[in-house]
Amino acid sequence: MKKLIFPILLGVIGVAVLVSLGVWQMQRLSWKEAILAEIDARISEAPIALPAAPDPERDTFQPVRVIGSAEPVEIHLLVSQKNIGAGYRIVQPFITDGRRVLIDRGFVALTEKDALRPLENVTITGNLHWPDEVDGYTPEPDLPKNIWFARDVPRMAAALNTEPVLIVVRDVSPVDDAVSPLPVDSSGIPNDHLEYAITWFSLALVWFGMTAFLCWRISRTTN
Repeated sequence: MKKLIFPILLGVIGVAVLVSLGVWQMQRLSWKEAILAEIDARISEAPIALPAAPDPERDTFQPVRVIGSAEPVEIHLLVSQKNIGAGYRIVQPFITDGRRVLIDRGFVALTEKDALRPLENVTITGNLHWPDEVDGYTPEPDLPKNIWFARDVPRMAAALNTEPVLIVVRDVSPVDDAVSPLPVDSSGIPNDHLEYAITWFSLALVWFGMTAFLCWRISRTTN
């Protein structure tokens, strides 16, 4: 019986630790779901006029409505759409009330990269956004070919001589048939806590099984 004390103690501690990690991840899941619900609620709020000095901390996801025209110069960001394939996000300067801001009009196919798509005297409804898409693995833009790989708002603003403010288009009036909007939503925000919880609970079950097997082996050798 003394030979079983250590494996049983080790088994109980291991299972307790793994289960506690799983419970912690379930708590994190509830926390994350609440945050995502807040983000979705804000995204769908009634749009306001473009703030005089938009702030990334305060105004990310804020719905806005602006009237004006896009300048005929573009940044092309390589992206991929499910069930469609590769294409480009179209980012342009937009002139509204004497201000120059960036608009993310949405998606076009690879073959439409250099097509003409004027956007004049329109009302745009969208969301302010400062995407965090740049890291140490992001390739540098291919400027001669005008192919970018991430939405770097300050850098795009410098390239197009605008304020460092990006409006992700949700709706255009009159309708813009040349580009398919890719509106902001919370689906791109990682929420893997359920998968992590399942992993910890599964490991706890495996640990329990290994402990039971070890105890069975020890009891057989002592009989």
